[in-house]
Amino acid sequence: MTGAAASAAVAHAAEPVASGPVPGLVWALPFVGLLLCFALLPMVAPRWWHRRQAWVAAGWSLALLLPRAVAVGPAATAAAAWQEVLGSYLPFITLLLALYAAGGGVLVRGGFSGTPAGNTAMLAVGTLAAAVMGTIGAAMVLIHPLLRANAHRRCKLHLVVAFIALVANIGGALSPLGPPLYLGFLLGVPFFWPLLHLGPAVVLMGGLLLAGFYLLDRRLARAEPLPPAPPERFRLRGLGNLVLVVAVGATVFAEGMVNLGTVTLAGASLPAARFAGIGVFLLATALSAAFTPRAVHQGNDFAWHPMTEVAWFFLALFLTLEPVLHMLAAGPAGPFAPLLAVAVDPAGHPKPIALFWITGTLSAVLDNAPSYLVAWGLAGVRPDALGADGARALAAISGGAVLFGGLTYLGNAPNLMVRAIAAHRGVRMPGFLTYAAWACLVLLPLLLLLTALWV
Repeated sequence: MTGAAASAAVAHAAEPVASGPVPGLVWALPFVGLLLCFALLPMVAPRWWHRRQAWVAAGWSLALLLPRAVAVGPAATAAAAWQEVLGSYLPFITLLLALYAAGGGVLVRGGFSGTPAGNTAMLAVGTLAAAVMGTIGAAMVLIHPLLRANAHRRCKLHLVVAFIALVANIGGALSPLGPPLYLGFLLGVPFFWPLLHLGPAVVLMGGLLLAGFYLLDRRLARAEPLPPAPPERFRLRGLGNLVLVVAVGATVFAEGMVNLGTVTLAGASLPAARFAGIGVFLLATALSAAFTPRAVHQGNDFAWHPMTEVAWFFLALFLTLEPVLHMLAAGPAGPFAPLLAVAVDPAGHPKPIALFWITGTLSAVLDNAPSYLVAWGLAGVRPDALGADGARALAAISGGAVLFGGLTYLGNAPNLMVRAIAAHRGVRMPGFLTYAAWACLVLLPLLLLLTALWV
């Protein structure tokens, strides 16, 4: 990476955190309100939530923007919101959109059967695929064949929970092809650093989770009234969409390798390479939508509605999260100073265990990419001087950002997409709090073991 490209990457990474006075805790209320609505309304009023989710997202966004317009002026508020949308939200959501469209255009038939051994093998393959395609691409390609192979099952929830933990999160620790580790790559972390330093954690946690899943699935399978269908011959349709997935991944990689200057649009700016990436992602989406055969979409039960839900939610999340990130980035001078102070000892050395759990906890509720950036700054990571202490601190931050992501629906973008797809295919997915309770019951013992043996 050239020095100019690295500088551009650092500038973009810092975009979500505004400069100026540190806001008070009251400015975090819209973000908290959004999370509470997402956590509670699907359980309390599911039909109302399904029809009014976009209005709820818009309402909490306005709950932040209108008071800010009074406090700092309408022009400044509109400019800050537009910068957030153009500089952060659009690159993020168009990447998700392209991978969602292309992944939904790949139809996998046959191969693994809906038996405990077949399901475990599919999850293992998906975990490895996440390192090659990124968690979004792997999740979009493989969630459909997993649910299709288990169409005879009455109990499918454990399949989706394990899929979210392994394919949508843990597998992403092996490469920087998706957030949050892609941000580290942009900031100077070598490409194969995650594989070398996080590989043991993935083998330990992923292996134990796969073993536990096999035992649980074998027990549940015995109670099913219908046997699995005989495995079909492996068939794959949608090779053109696989090419699009590769093109999208190559574009993401190229964005961090070149410096094309900046683009300014209506007063907001972002790196020109990232702006070009938005164009590539939209083009990939259009090509997939135009040329994917209808039979492939029908085979995957493909619909745009899950992506629409994710887009509305993340728009509100990006807008309401900004003051929270500003408070966190203020460090000892901000309102979260008591929490952040435990990450560094009196001599200024980072504490890997504290960083692992702080980053992981924030990632589970704030999304892993901004949490990774906050912990990076807190620990003072320097990619050009990763000695023993620096490497342990960065490994703890990286592991916390990725491995905790399956604890809630908010930990990583694919979680929400997998949840929406599974619900669309008839799986009775739990609400935010119920899912978090089950995920914590499964994952927290493994994370505690990982803390003792790896961190």
